Amino acid sequence: MTAPSTFGLSSEARNLHWLLTNLVEEVPGIQSVAVVSSDGLLLLSSDPGRNDEARQPRGGKPTGPRGSSADLATIVSGIGSLTIGAAKLMDFGGVKHTMIAMDEGSLFVMSISDGSLLGVHGSADCDMSVVAYHMALFVGRAGHVLTPELRSELRQSLESAGSGR
Repeated sequence: MTAPSTFGLSSEARNLHWLLTNLVEEVPGIQSVAVVSSDGLLLLSSDPGRNDEARQPRGGKPTGPRGSSADLATIVSGIGSLTIGAAKLMDFGGVKHTMIAMDEGSLFVMSISDGSLLGVHGSADCDMSVVAYHMALFVGRAGHVLTPELRSELRQSLESAGSGR
């Protein structure tokens, strides 16, 4: 993981970056992580350097998502919206988490208290229960500090990094 610069960020923003870094580095099989706001904007990423790559036009035939955090954020936002809609239609209450197991990997989406989502892309050999446990720890530690002010600060930090400032 490429550690994002936390220079000039509040202590809450630095703590969230630290929690995200620990999640990726300490849980085997996690490939990338994204925290997405309730309106679908990427707030925090495990691989911020790959976001610029995702913005570049592709030559030739599209080959699907590149695996960047921007792509992960889009997928997480869509899955979150779909599952929230399904839960409302079924009148089953709020969605806590979604786990998708594929042949070559896994995708996990977990709700954060303010409507934001934590998305994790895991390898095929990751232990899904361990990933889910550590995601729950992250949500428990991060959920109460993810205020509107902090979300705005994180979003501005990503935009500044993308423009090279």
